[in-house]
Amino acid sequence: MQRRTTLQDVADRAGVSRALVSIVMRDVPGASEATRARVRRAAEDIGYRPDSRARLLRSQRTRLLGVVFTVGQEFHAGLVDGVYRAAEQHGYDVVLSCVTPHRDEARAVQTLLDDRCEGLLLIGTGMTAAALTALDTPVVAVARRVRGVASVRSDDAGGARIAVHHLADLGHTGAVHVDGGRAPGAAERRRGFGRAARRRNMSATVQPGGLTEREGAAAASALLASGTLPTAVFAFNDRCALGVLDVLIRAGVAVPADVSVVGFDDSPLAGLAHVDLTTVGQDTVRLADLAVTRLIGRLDAEQPDVTDDVCPPRLVVRGTTAPPR
Repeated sequence: MQRRTTLQDVADRAGVSRALVSIVMRDVPGASEATRARVRRAAEDIGYRPDSRARLLRSQRTRLLGVVFTVGQEFHAGLVDGVYRAAEQHGYDVVLSCVTPHRDEARAVQTLLDDRCEGLLLIGTGMTAAALTALDTPVVAVARRVRGVASVRSDDAGGARIAVHHLADLGHTGAVHVDGGRAPGAAERRRGFGRAARRRNMSATVQPGGLTEREGAAAASALLASGTLPTAVFAFNDRCALGVLDVLIRAGVAVPADVSVVGFDDSPLAGLAHVDLTTVGQDTVRLADLAVTRLIGRLDAEQPDVTDDVCPPRLVVRGTTAPPR
């Protein structure tokens, strides 16, 4: 039996994205005349015919919300749990699609669209605003601001400010921020860290880091190799902070007597007795509830305007911070 040609076949033939082919086939704005002509010519060349039955199915409500998240990120997992609860309260169900080292976000999104999800919640999305609007599907970006797209996020700069003020109040006169590189929220946390440190007359240094324990460990090793340890470290997230703690403790550095460490997220690991990490907590329940509410509002055309909801974080003081020696 011959396989039916698909939108992806047309996209491959025309050398464009599947989303762009969809725009052309539905005859909606978003593609130039030259692109439309190329796509239609490619469709004719390979004998593509729109599936009227699939179009009819898409016109019906599925009450499914798609969620894209990254495997291994505890903060993402906490949000997913909140999304399930909030969606159920509104009479919706949830379909998950993961981003992994071998599966990118575009593939994860396409899976949800193929499953006929009515709208998408993209946690920590790395897609551009143009790519998201081209989906022609209601989208809410979670934990990252994307211009022109509805978003729900924590005040990342404010969270960094809370961490710096905590360290300054303890008597620290300087701190190192092990940053998150290009991760969502990383630029805001760097900016908040720098501004708060200047306000408190603290020396402030940014050490390249990342999202994982391995990257936090590499940053801590670099600090040890420099020969001058700071009295305080503010890590991009809790996983990064755990990597910093591991290297410092193995090197015989007393935490918090010699070096105080602050994380970000308040993940379940942070509260374990043998970790006891001081951290900046994000309100995952509130973030998830807002994200679901905003997405359903866009689906029902009750909130057509693009919104940017910002939730305040909170300081969770545990055992990894203390006054400097």
